[in-house]
Amino acid sequence: MLKALAEGKLTGLAGEGKPLPDHPGDAFVSAGDAVGFRIMAEAGVLPEEIALKKQAAAQRAHLATLTDPGDRKAAMAELARIELRQSIAEEARRKFFKG
Repeated sequence: MLKALAEGKLTGLAGEGKPLPDHPGDAFVSAGDAVGFRIMAEAGVLPEEIALKKQAAAQRAHLATLTDPGDRKAAMAELARIELRQSIAEEARRKFFKG
């Protein structure tokens, strides 16, 4: 690192002179996963499990607005389907990185 600094390779980088961004969610993610997620985010790609997490949150918000028992039952079934897909995606990622 000192060699790169001496050669000037660490100047002119994106975000130079600015504080590091706060990523409080990374506290609950392994360092390897956090790096992978950050690379994907910078490339504009959203991991399937993150997309499903957002869908589940939206479905929970929708469910909270429903009062009809039939509508609630259908919304709960959809939420369960989304959460199952999210769990499968998370498990697939864990197995992939485990080797």
